Amino acid sequence: MSTDLNIDAIVSKNEVATFAGGCFWCTEAIFLSLEGVESVVSGYIGGKTLNPTYTEICTGETGHAEAIQILFDPNKISFSDLLHVFFATHDPTTLNRQGNDLGTQYRSEVFYHNEYQRQFAEEYKELLTAAKTFAKPIVTKISEATRFYQAEDYHQNYYNLNKSVGYCSYVITPKMQKLQELFSSKLKK
Repeated sequence: MSTDLNIDAIVSKNEVATFAGGCFWCTEAIFLSLEGVESVVSGYIGGKTLNPTYTEICTGETGHAEAIQILFDPNKISFSDLLHVFFATHDPTTLNRQGNDLGTQYRSEVFYHNEYQRQFAEEYKELLTAAKTFAKPIVTKISEATRFYQAEDYHQNYYNLNKSVGYCSYVITPKMQKLQELFSSKLKK
């Protein structure tokens, strides 16, 4: 079977960013909306259990965070832009918590894939701290990316497939409205 699609060419021009900012349903929906983001995968990173399941993650005992892995075109959106959206659309001052979601799996963490991402994330966090952007100290960790495990299929594109579900309506939709207000020029048309 022949195809005109050259996967290697598509992937080679893109970069990867990995963020944990609470429930991955929320962060996935936000980043899927951005121009230049090619794909977003919900999953687990930063723990000790091999091939973790959602049930295991929910115990808080695996050490993993619910996270998203973003494939983006740096010619359309920069890592800097992604980081700005990340810090603006979740609470980076609450330890192991986002809203009613509580546990280490809901921590705020940037998982860097190269030296540029590490340095930029650390400098950006310092800049936000110095500017007193948040009333409380930022607790977001910045760590080297480890193995990322894709979450079960029913977690992928969750918000777009389940907008009428209570959690989506009450938690994610307001975040999407905030995204629209703050970053309308960065959104897909």
